[in-house]
Amino acid sequence: METCEDNKGMNEPLLNTPSKLQGGLRTLPFILANEGFERAAFYGLEPNMIVYLMGNYGLEMATGSNILFLWAAATNFTPILGAFLADSYVGRFPMIAFGSIFSLLGTMLLWSTTMIPGATPYKFESVANTNPSPTPFQLILLFSSFGLMSIGTGGIRSSTLAFGADQIARNGVDENAKPNCVGLLESFFNWYYFSVSISVLFGLTCVVYIQDHAGWQAGFGVPTLLMLLSVVSFFLASSFYVKVKPPKASLLTGFAQVIVASWRNRHYEFPSELNVDKVYHVVKGSTLEFPSEKLRSLNKACIVMDPRQDLTPDEMVVDPWRLCTIDQVEDFKSIINLIPLWSTGIMMGVHANTTSFRVLQAFSMDRHILTPTFEIPPGSFGTFGLITLMFWLILYERVIIPMASKVMGKPVRLHVMTRMGIGLLLSFACLLVSGIVESIRRDMATKGEILEDKTSSTVPMSALWLVPQVCLFCLAEAFSAIAQIELFYSEFPKSMSSIASNLQGLGMGIASLFASLIITVVDCVTKKFGKESWVSSDINKGHYDYYYWILAGLSLLNYIYFLFCSKAYEQGKRDLQDTKGISDA
Repeated sequence: METCEDNKGMNEPLLNTPSKLQGGLRTLPFILANEGFERAAFYGLEPNMIVYLMGNYGLEMATGSNILFLWAAATNFTPILGAFLADSYVGRFPMIAFGSIFSLLGTMLLWSTTMIPGATPYKFESVANTNPSPTPFQLILLFSSFGLMSIGTGGIRSSTLAFGADQIARNGVDENAKPNCVGLLESFFNWYYFSVSISVLFGLTCVVYIQDHAGWQAGFGVPTLLMLLSVVSFFLASSFYVKVKPPKASLLTGFAQVIVASWRNRHYEFPSELNVDKVYHVVKGSTLEFPSEKLRSLNKACIVMDPRQDLTPDEMVVDPWRLCTIDQVEDFKSIINLIPLWSTGIMMGVHANTTSFRVLQAFSMDRHILTPTFEIPPGSFGTFGLITLMFWLILYERVIIPMASKVMGKPVRLHVMTRMGIGLLLSFACLLVSGIVESIRRDMATKGEILEDKTSSTVPMSALWLVPQVCLFCLAEAFSAIAQIELFYSEFPKSMSSIASNLQGLGMGIASLFASLIITVVDCVTKKFGKESWVSSDINKGHYDYYYWILAGLSLLNYIYFLFCSKAYEQGKRDLQDTKGISDA
């Protein structure tokens, strides 16, 4: 059975008392460079990997795609696992260090497959009509490289945001310490997204170009070099980092104790009068003397029925699975209160899954720009959005906020709820624009300009009409995604910062499943009775504009849902502040 000592870690300082030489803004470039180089390496490898698997391993398109799907799934899952381990057991600095080394080993192993004789079945220049299958050793080598990179990605991406925020909060020495400047935290999250955008842009353009024109050895050697730079940049400042200690007892264990204790104590009666010294268990040094009224049933977890049985002579808990502290209960409530707000971001993830539709649209449109000989690749229209995102972040940080602060005569920042709401509205507007553009494109394709069944023909409509929707979506991400991460980090208990900064990724994973469900339902319903599906493989016969408008309707409903959630959350925060005010009085 857990002793009372197990819960002491919940209340011990999570930060070593930092010296004046530790933490601060000067450590952030090293942290951002670490993930920036990793992102450039990963997104430089991803686009052409199917070509490498088919050309050098002789795999079919379906087989290669399934392998890459599993790799992507593992890469999206490992940051959640890494966040849990970092917050509960390992710590953020060791987790990033561990992840950086594993990512480097993974890229080195993948690079070696282009140089070691016999590492792949054959090369592009192999004799025609020979189609050797990869051996178990060759597949083990390939899958090991993917596995190492996924593990490394989980280590780096799970903890970078929280670790960087720890450096900003270097003067905090208790578990609830938050950065003493909300604007500084917001700026860090903005610059994090800016650096990631540059890295992704570099990977999708320069690294892919090298693979196309200089071959696989150079094309995979560059990501390996980028990962080496990632490792070096992170360890260069290792002596200057503030390093957070994980709690002796996992906070998730503490939350489980709240659930179990409230259930075991469900028959307890609430006191008619508040006598906090005898009724509720208050941890020493806490600012709370009794719990808030919201989610009142959980308050039974901290009711002391018999001090002689429930507490030791020095007022420590005898059985933490029957009696919890008020702080444990209120921390758990704060996370439950955030779940509805977190769920409002799932619709943004569903919207993000329409990228493949834009590629289909771009294929059927005029992609020439500047000269008759240059065409924008269909998959490259996302670069317009990345450039818009970077431009907006610079404009917001360096022009809009300073000017607004100067006019108001005090520091001005857009409230996190305001930014989330703006992001959701921009997402709704983007879907409306997408539907209108697709409706125009389809009308031009079906009114004689393109003959039936010639889906490869080009509609006399510039593909640049796709740019506004790409830019609107990236602006929506800039507002909503960054605001969500800032909210989670600020409101979650300090010892769950890594998990907080990865919750949006979890939402994206759920959004992918939800998007799959929506498109399956639309496909099944609209192709009944022999009709053409709205999401037909022939984009000119389908009705992708209707699909966009369905998503727009869901997005509008999601915004209304967000308004209710934000109002309820703000009311809950006010109730908690009132409780603290009464306790202080």
